[in-house]
Amino acid sequence: MASDPQETSEKQQTPQKLQIYSTSKAGVTPFWREKYERDAKKYWDIFYKRHEDRFFKDRHYLDKEWGQYFTGAGKKVILEVGCGAGNTIFPLVSTYPDIYVHACDFSPRAVDLVKAHKDFNDSRLNAFVCDLTVDDLSKEVSPSSIDIVTMIFVLSAVSPEKMPLVLQNIKKVLKPDGYLLLRDYAVGDLAQERFTCKDQKICENFYVRGDGTRAFYFSNEFLTSLFKNNGFVVEELGLCCKQVENRSRELVMNRRWIQAVFRLSDILDSSSCEKAAIKEKLIGQEHIESKFDRSTSKETLNSVEVDMSEGLGAEMFGISPSHDGEVIEVKVRDCNFKIRVVSKEYQHTCKSTGLMLWESARMMAPLLAANPGIVRRKKVLELGCGCAGICSMIAAGSAELVVATDRDSKTLEVLTENVASNLVPPSITKLIVHRLEWGNDEHIQGIRELNPEGFDVIIGTDVTYIAEAILPLFATAKKLISSNYNQEIQRPSLILCHILRRVDEASIISSASQFGFKLTDKWQPGVSSNSSQSIVASWFPENGWEEFVPSSALNIMYFQMQ
Repeated sequence: MASDPQETSEKQQTPQKLQIYSTSKAGVTPFWREKYERDAKKYWDIFYKRHEDRFFKDRHYLDKEWGQYFTGAGKKVILEVGCGAGNTIFPLVSTYPDIYVHACDFSPRAVDLVKAHKDFNDSRLNAFVCDLTVDDLSKEVSPSSIDIVTMIFVLSAVSPEKMPLVLQNIKKVLKPDGYLLLRDYAVGDLAQERFTCKDQKICENFYVRGDGTRAFYFSNEFLTSLFKNNGFVVEELGLCCKQVENRSRELVMNRRWIQAVFRLSDILDSSSCEKAAIKEKLIGQEHIESKFDRSTSKETLNSVEVDMSEGLGAEMFGISPSHDGEVIEVKVRDCNFKIRVVSKEYQHTCKSTGLMLWESARMMAPLLAANPGIVRRKKVLELGCGCAGICSMIAAGSAELVVATDRDSKTLEVLTENVASNLVPPSITKLIVHRLEWGNDEHIQGIRELNPEGFDVIIGTDVTYIAEAILPLFATAKKLISSNYNQEIQRPSLILCHILRRVDEASIISSASQFGFKLTDKWQPGVSSNSSQSIVASWFPENGWEEFVPSSALNIMYFQMQ
């Protein structure tokens, strides 16, 4: 039975609610997987540039947990693998005056922090840069000279397929029957639970954090097999489970890590496996309630013996750190804006594309400032404005009303802060921040209540990068654009400024026409308009348009209702 053509057309034009930001659990793409591996050193260098020695607490628990390995006859020689800022080695040298420590890290900045430490003494410490998956450790440390190797939350930063390379490298410098002491993340830790809700999985139990550093979560079986296959026997193996409850924030934080001792040996000692099993039973699980108030809830409890400071508390427990963004300065003609956005090192895994400033907004804002007539005494709507909102803030200087919208709640929070910190009356009184998910009738109705007559100008910068978003975008614009206008004067307009990425120009034009929008004009750098009456070209000076264009790939499409 044939369907009614009118009914088919209505179905095609019915906008669907759209999740703009991906909720896929497919994990990290191969491109990013390779990039995280290739740039691992860079991400850790950025990490230490940001946190210096404030991220991890000094590990004073080492004496209590493993004191028997550092004492005894003779002077002990220690190798600290992945020394970071020295949170392991400096407590060790202060506690045991007879030890000598080699400390290495593949982050040059971390090694520099160790050498700059007030307690650094080259007569007792040797710090050097070394990537154990590539560099030959024996070129820095004499073969078979190390009594004890310490690896504290280090092996988890290595790709699982490269972990055997690290252990084989360590074997070159470890004495026969030397020990390796390890503490690292365990399967089921709070951080891993949080990662399962995000698209940050690289492979089984291996994830990328928001700053580009990576973490593997070990099971007892995986760790035991890894070390046995590389010539070590298990002396001790413990799964540590701590539960911290903060009543004031209604947080229950489950921390899990593995603590283990391995001995270098070519002969498997079954008695060691028995000792490891006993050790695991003895560690058990504890439950600790935090009675601290909100102001101190970020601190790690000493009794818990988790050695991460506020930074990792934010990463693991979902508590926003004080440095969860950066302020950038944006100059638009005579206006200087200070805009808070997500830090650059977090942008690549940030789930909200609105928490950064896109190049299209950097171009459209000065055009609006140079051509106030575009919005003068008009009602303006910005779609997907992001947290910066500079186009809306510029428009508020000339327009009668500006409504800045985005669908992401966090983006709107930051946008509200940016507006409040950059605008003063009367501009700030004319700008309204409002949530709008394209195709959401409830949100659209909320916008219409702010301005029942509809908008004279609708602006969108970089809002055409997802194919599924195009139809809802134009459907929403049609419902919110003004229908009460004089044909002889200027019709309401929809202005899109963007770099064409996943959606081509023809698809945009086709989608626009389904909702009554006609492409009246367009502009792109270096391409002359065919019409002397070009609307968009008139916004640029005859010479020197380059100063407005941060990228030669940007272009503008100017639509009006048919």
